[in-house]
Amino acid sequence: LLPHANPGVMGPRDLARLREVSPSMGMMLENLTPRLRLPGMAHEHAPDKAPGARMATLRFAGELRIAFTTGLLLGIGETPRERVETLWEIRRAQERYGHIQEVIVQNFRAKPGIPMHDWPDATLTDLLRTIAVARLVLGGEMNLQAPPNLMPEAYPMLVLAGINDWGGVSPVTPDHINPEAPWPEIELLARRSAEVGYTLRERLTVYPEFITHKPGFVPESLRDHVARLADAQGYARPHEKAP
Repeated sequence: LLPHANPGVMGPRDLARLREVSPSMGMMLENLTPRLRLPGMAHEHAPDKAPGARMATLRFAGELRIAFTTGLLLGIGETPRERVETLWEIRRAQERYGHIQEVIVQNFRAKPGIPMHDWPDATLTDLLRTIAVARLVLGGEMNLQAPPNLMPEAYPMLVLAGINDWGGVSPVTPDHINPEAPWPEIELLARRSAEVGYTLRERLTVYPEFITHKPGFVPESLRDHVARLADAQGYARPHEKAP
């Protein structure tokens, strides 16, 4: 087991403790505009989604050298400009700490039983535009992800727009946030990736470059365990060959 923790807003003491058992962590910024905390908006009743609190957690993770995933949630009331401003905040944090291993660009999907059940879903055009802008703002070295189960008709377009990662896709568990959207078959993702010139490879929760080229991000308590699970390039070893 090599956990990827999504603890939400945390302070440096708790992040440091969690780092000893979880080599990577994540927390979506969603969007940093304070407008989303106004009455009737998506973050009104979510005090832990205050922009300052989320950015503080992102900075603490950088100071502690935690390989960190973050990202945007599209279609929750933000404007295109506010998306770009959030991307620039991510870039500034990355330039300072170098700890962001992945940025997710995820489209919101309304569902029954939530306060935003009648909110319009983010469009494919919005998703593709934001991925392309994220690639421009964050540069060619950043790992960009879009969940493949939320726009299953758009696999090639998502890759061509700028993503290079499909995220965690499970053959045994559902997407607990979007249970109505089943994960695609791994073989299908491999074929669709190959159609646009990419080879699908399995990775660990911590990205290869944080294992092979960025010292200090895998804590000493986990180095031997990560070394047993990773190949020479930092990707996951084939299961049958793991020592």
